[in-house]
Amino acid sequence: MKRCSECKGEMKEHRAKTPEGVDYVFYKCVACGYEMVDMKQLHSVADKYREMKKYTARLTPWGKSLGLRIPKELAKRYSLKGEVTLIPEEKGIRIIA
Repeated sequence: MKRCSECKGEMKEHRAKTPEGVDYVFYKCVACGYEMVDMKQLHSVADKYREMKKYTARLTPWGKSLGLRIPKELAKRYSLKGEVTLIPEEKGIRIIA
């Protein structure tokens, strides 16, 4: 069992997601509410963010629209061919193959 570094109270494990959807585990003190993420978990989340930010796509004007060029590695990984579905979301656009 983990103990709080602030008040020495009991820490309970919780699960959450970042706004980008990365799962992580954190601990919250039952007594004072102090929250903590251990270094191993922090490194794991950072690695997932690095992987997410690894790719960029170029937008180019095509008439009155914009064309999106998706890197070949991603197109192959997700079998992107022909048409995809674009779903507008609050913080971005989801592409469904």
